[in-house]
Amino acid sequence: MDFQLPDGTTLSLPGGATGADAAAAIGPGLARAALAVKVDGEVRDLARPLAGGDGATPTLEVITERSGADALALIRHDTAHVLATAVMELYPGVKISIGPPIEDGFYYDFDFPDGTHLSDSDFERIEQRMREHIAAGEPFVREDIPAAQARQRFAAEHQDYKVQLIDDIVRDQYADSVSLYTNGPFTDLCRGPHGPATDRIKTFKLQSVAGAYWRGDANNKMLTRVYGTAFFSGKELDEHLERLEEARARDHRRLGPQLGLFMLSELAPGGPLWLPNGMVIWNELTALWREENAVRGYREVKTPILYDVELFKTSGHWEGFREHMYFTEVEGRTMGLKPMNCPAHIQLFKNERRSYRDLPIRFSEQGLVHRHEPGGTLHGLLRVRHITQDDAHIFCTEEQIPAEVNRCLDFGQAIYDHFGFEPRVELSTRPDKRIGSEEMWDRAETALIDALTQRHVEYRVAEGEGTFYGPKIDLHMTDSIGRSWQLGTVQLDYVMPERFALTYTGADNEEHRPVMIHRALMGSFERFIGILIEHYAGEFPLWLAPVQVTVLPIADRHVGYGSSVRELLANAGVRVELDERTESIARKIRDAELRKIPYMLVVGDRELETGQASLREHRGGDRGSVAVDDFAARVVEEARTRAHSE
Repeated sequence: MDFQLPDGTTLSLPGGATGADAAAAIGPGLARAALAVKVDGEVRDLARPLAGGDGATPTLEVITERSGADALALIRHDTAHVLATAVMELYPGVKISIGPPIEDGFYYDFDFPDGTHLSDSDFERIEQRMREHIAAGEPFVREDIPAAQARQRFAAEHQDYKVQLIDDIVRDQYADSVSLYTNGPFTDLCRGPHGPATDRIKTFKLQSVAGAYWRGDANNKMLTRVYGTAFFSGKELDEHLERLEEARARDHRRLGPQLGLFMLSELAPGGPLWLPNGMVIWNELTALWREENAVRGYREVKTPILYDVELFKTSGHWEGFREHMYFTEVEGRTMGLKPMNCPAHIQLFKNERRSYRDLPIRFSEQGLVHRHEPGGTLHGLLRVRHITQDDAHIFCTEEQIPAEVNRCLDFGQAIYDHFGFEPRVELSTRPDKRIGSEEMWDRAETALIDALTQRHVEYRVAEGEGTFYGPKIDLHMTDSIGRSWQLGTVQLDYVMPERFALTYTGADNEEHRPVMIHRALMGSFERFIGILIEHYAGEFPLWLAPVQVTVLPIADRHVGYGSSVRELLANAGVRVELDERTESIARKIRDAELRKIPYMLVVGDRELETGQASLREHRGGDRGSVAVDDFAARVVEEARTRAHSE
């Protein structure tokens, strides 16, 4: 068998050779460092035989500690299994569920016997048992056995969740065998891959306990999820824990209520309730969105949220998205809450005859949609069921696609510049679950590639991550503490115009089919605000700050002058408050700092005499005396430019 190595050379191995054989053939040092191999993009255990390609020479890469995400995923998966090993030993009768690696670590879900409640205080005991298994260097041994035999084994052990998983594999994948992995006394149903042995885990930490419904369904039993992480060095672990601590301090679910932005209620799961301060931010973003849409030729529309399901059957949402939708009966008709705005905008396009001279037509809407997200996945503003999109749909000719796609990307950059975001571009291609012909998908993907090529922009390809009706370009950004977020999306759609039989009259006086571009740049107002809260740690730039200035009288006798200062600022268009409380000036300053108000104007005897105010900046301290009218003009201008914080 021949394999192409990363440096372009060819490695020849005998039939039946394993990943370990491949590493040894390259060099003894690599053999000692090897954790796994990657063959044509698939990570495989060192002990598994390598499969040769039928056509082109397969690529082969040996994974070591230096292999980045692939290596971390391996040892985190290993650590999840060691966690399950320790828990099963320490808590007899526990039932195990699943334990995958995730972006920053791993988790394992457990069903503890009645009366057993795990908490952070139990971690030291569990970690000590885990360290014993790691020090023992227990190998991870894979075994492929008939599914019926595996089912019988787990049923005898009363591991009901494993039995359900095997049944699912047999039913959904038509599989007659499954793979098991054993490390020490523990055997798990697992696809792998794993490292050679437990002692390749260098450092780890259990982090938190949470509830998680089995399969993410609120109708199922709540399991206990234990989160942890693992790294190859203590330094990497410490840096990661510092980042997590910073993320906790910025958590929008804590800062939002603390700053009076929004609240969450068990009576409205997935639907945040916006408080006055939060509506200031919402309305400022709406104003930005509305202004930028207007200058770019979009016409704002508004459409209902409830429709006869026939609309969604035509659009394909009934076929491809029904499990995420809400339905009700109205006067004998089955109606659905729209999960997306596109079918409604299609109705607007169909409302009148269209000519090629009318195209492109650009509809924009602050569109409210509803999607059923499982209760266990809801997360503050970041994962909601009540979603307000900064949505738009463009109807254009095929020839206009590159220009319109690039106009959307230019629009996105203009939005992100206000926040100092530098977007990264990702092209998402056809998913397994999709509608439309392969020829349509070929045309759509080629059109997006052509648009990106014309733009001379670097992008990565996310295979199979497109929507069910078309490929898309996603825009990602990195926040102030290094986390990546997906914000905007530009989706190209040949399918819906075909399903709704959309037409326009061309220059040849014949009927032609338009192309549809779906576009959202903030993604949704809810999620975008949640990201901004965490990005800024609640310290918003002036133009977004709910309260831009607070006036702080030193004593009761200064309240009258403070009121006149507040009035002057308010009349100039500044969002300003007057703190009339009978508290010390030190307390008032402290409270304003906690509320993260950008500017404070302190007024006392000297200010009353001079007609000025003493300026303090949030985190910046005293900035000296200012003339109130000059300061008001400065604040208004700073807010007008929508400058972002450095």
